[in-house]
Amino acid sequence: MIRVLIVDDHPVVRDGLRAILETAPNLDLVGEAADGAEGVRLAAELAPDVVLMDLRMPGLGGIEAIEQIKAARPEVAIVILTTYDDDELILRGLRAGALGYLLKDAGRAMLLDAIRAAHGGELLLPPAIATRLVAQLEEARPARGEELSPRELEVLALIAQGVPNKQIARQLRIAERTVKAHVTSVFHKLAVDTRAQAVAVALRRGLLGHTGRE
Repeated sequence: MIRVLIVDDHPVVRDGLRAILETAPNLDLVGEAADGAEGVRLAAELAPDVVLMDLRMPGLGGIEAIEQIKAARPEVAIVILTTYDDDELILRGLRAGALGYLLKDAGRAMLLDAIRAAHGGELLLPPAIATRLVAQLEEARPARGEELSPRELEVLALIAQGVPNKQIARQLRIAERTVKAHVTSVFHKLAVDTRAQAVAVALRRGLLGHTGRE
């Protein structure tokens, strides 16, 4: 069962999400929060696998809530669920540690697929939004100037496709712990903290589409 927490200040949105999740197989709605502060508290108490997080809420907003949840429980997968197709706001959420985003008008199947994908560690960053976000990206830290190895470029390309570590290991025929080591090295060399940031920086630098091999 995938344990899901909803964080949204609109009761009608929570009602709709609850109706979908309660009838979905292998999903367990463990809690609902009406603001960011309550979301942070419930995430600590209920240990969800996936959090559906609104961004614009009174009091503690979604971005701050994402930061606090990821600081306390880095294993939690957070999906931004928003009404606004706002590049800058979504970028801030990705920088805070979210795996990706969905608009609130997404259909039932898309929502359920997104929850399951996030639980599997997949990056939910459609190419169209990735392109727009890269154009606005301002790196928080300077590049370290280190080149990625051919294997790291292969891993990065698979990350950009939303492939989780276990499948990367299977596809490249290496151990999962080796994949994790490559991912850590990629993050270090690109001066990023999340898969979404790594993809955005890689797109900006033209690293994707090249494996480093002839």
